[in-house]
Amino acid sequence: MGEPGKSVTALVCSVRCIGLTLMLWHTTAHLFMGTPHSNHSAQHSVHRDLTDTQEQGMGVTTEVLYARVKPPVPGAQWTGVVTQIAVQALETGLVEAVVCVQSEPGDHLAPLPVVARSVADIVAARGVKPSLSPNLNTLALVESLGIKRLLFIGVGCQVQALRHVEKHLGLEALYVLGTNCVDNGRREGLAKFLQAASDSPDTVLHYEFMQARARGRKRGERDSRTQYLANPHMKTLQDYRVHLKHRDGHFEKVPYFSLPANDLNDVIAPSCYACFDYANAAADVVVGYMGVPSLGVDMTQHLQYVTVRNERGAALLKLIEERVERRPPVSAGDRKALVLQTVLADDEAKLGKGPKPMPRLLGTALAWLLTRLGPRGMEFARYSLDYHVIRQGLKNYLHVVRTWGKERAARHVPAYAKQIVADYDAKGAISAR
Repeated sequence: MGEPGKSVTALVCSVRCIGLTLMLWHTTAHLFMGTPHSNHSAQHSVHRDLTDTQEQGMGVTTEVLYARVKPPVPGAQWTGVVTQIAVQALETGLVEAVVCVQSEPGDHLAPLPVVARSVADIVAARGVKPSLSPNLNTLALVESLGIKRLLFIGVGCQVQALRHVEKHLGLEALYVLGTNCVDNGRREGLAKFLQAASDSPDTVLHYEFMQARARGRKRGERDSRTQYLANPHMKTLQDYRVHLKHRDGHFEKVPYFSLPANDLNDVIAPSCYACFDYANAAADVVVGYMGVPSLGVDMTQHLQYVTVRNERGAALLKLIEERVERRPPVSAGDRKALVLQTVLADDEAKLGKGPKPMPRLLGTALAWLLTRLGPRGMEFARYSLDYHVIRQGLKNYLHVVRTWGKERAARHVPAYAKQIVADYDAKGAISAR
């Protein structure tokens, strides 16, 4: 039997992130109190192929690519792939409105969900607001405005809930543009994280846990970004640092290993520990950054990865084909050993038993070493997905087992997550925790 009150706490946090009307109450309860995640065959016309390594973790895919908008959208966190798709969807008449997230007045990192009906409203929503955002609260306004063709931008839990009530919305067309999400939390938790990560937390505009970095050049070679553009199958390395962009334009880069992991467990919402949809499997198209080789440039000029899941997703991406630079994904290395090591270390931190944060110089050296030994490109994306499913394993699979008990957890954990956990649990390293 799970600990009393824990499920209610998770439900309250999920409500803050998803948004809630009377119509959605039963949906949120099903999502976070024991009903398995859907396989989304209704949205994509096919089932997730659990025998396919890519679909097992990333969900149904028709295409995976790297992309960036050229020239970048001014003020975008990356190059503006999401923003540009939304603008074009509205300007071409594909949709009448866009559900997106602006910032609360006076706090650029605090989310304010809106129904955007102009380009200016969409552009005002540039950049990630890494806090719980009740995006589905906008649906009542969508209905009252008589909107029939809608683009919804959101993370996995919001999209899961949206799909459950989609048939009740009276829409003629719904397009869903997803982003990746994991470890969200309240605004005060974000402030605590930035205090721990940055030397100047009050000036941070954006941040990302960066992952891939192209191998540096040898004497006589072109620089890494030129190499990749000329040869997109080149070997890539990982970064293992948090990149924080500040108001004055400079970037601060902090090794993962220099963060006080033991002290940051409470910055994450309890509902996120019961989520297995990092890849946003119910969206039509998803924009993220896992496993993309760094070109040695900042986020504002950087490639992202795009997962197209169905014809609607392909139609959204086609809207920006004249402004988007496309590249094929790359992959190298083996993720398996690093996944298990990371998961076990992460669980120790969750229990308050993790190592103390490394001095930044030592953390930087360890990050450099791992770039030479770890998985690269899309193999790193699979590492990240496997890790989060298991840690949505040890912090999620094991969290729901510890909190709800094995029988209830078995109902909640989706088949693809169980399969990923089983792949790493042959010797009982996970189930023994």
